[in-house]
Amino acid sequence: MFSHGAHAQTPPVLIGEMTQGSLIRGKTQPNTSVWLNGESLDVSSDGHFVFGFGRDANLSHTLEWEFMGKKASLPLTLAQREYNIDRIEGVEQKYVSPPDEVLARIRQDNRKIAKARAVSSNLQDFLDDFIIPAKGRISGVYGSQRVFNGQPKRPHFGLDVANSVGTPVIAPAGGVISLADDDMYYSGGTLIMDHGFGVSSTFIHLSKIHVVEGQRVEKGELIAEIGATGRVTGPHLDWRINWYKERLDPALLLRE
Repeated sequence: MFSHGAHAQTPPVLIGEMTQGSLIRGKTQPNTSVWLNGESLDVSSDGHFVFGFGRDANLSHTLEWEFMGKKASLPLTLAQREYNIDRIEGVEQKYVSPPDEVLARIRQDNRKIAKARAVSSNLQDFLDDFIIPAKGRISGVYGSQRVFNGQPKRPHFGLDVANSVGTPVIAPAGGVISLADDDMYYSGGTLIMDHGFGVSSTFIHLSKIHVVEGQRVEKGELIAEIGATGRVTGPHLDWRINWYKERLDPALLLRE
């Protein structure tokens, strides 16, 4: 650590597991600037900020802050994780290797999702304690490498909750709906909720959506129903957490 005064030496309070896939919430003095690996972070007027580490993030990082012209830093060391390999057979071939005629639709879907996840609002719902958004059996976990019909695919980035079609899906924390689409090629019925400062929840494979884009939703409120839409082998909710483009592990938020 380096510093130029007692005030700057006081490190921010960090909440969250220092591991790959984790969302880290921070609290510092008001009027403090904060950087992660040299990139500026948004800090609220009362000193709250947030950042996250992806599935395969480097294990060494640097948090810096500046208060009243005095700067200090803190090294952050992440724990490395091991992930499961899931082999899934019986997926329709059109979903394993999508035909050329649907590639334009897939690209359009991806643009919509990227736009919703890029939202940077002043909401502070990310500070709340998250709850699981549906009841059911945990059928898939973050980070697992899925192999469809013997063909390796990119890792899974959500927490899967298996239950019957029509099972209620509730908001895991408060926020504003930034995307509501009932028919995306891969994800079927899809919702994205902004929790503030780049933190968002994504809910996919939904059979019914009960909210609209721009709507404010409180924690525990009904937002959708579990379905089997898009690329699925059975009805379930796939819940994902992002910090901007970083894909995080929802299960870590439930362990705090």
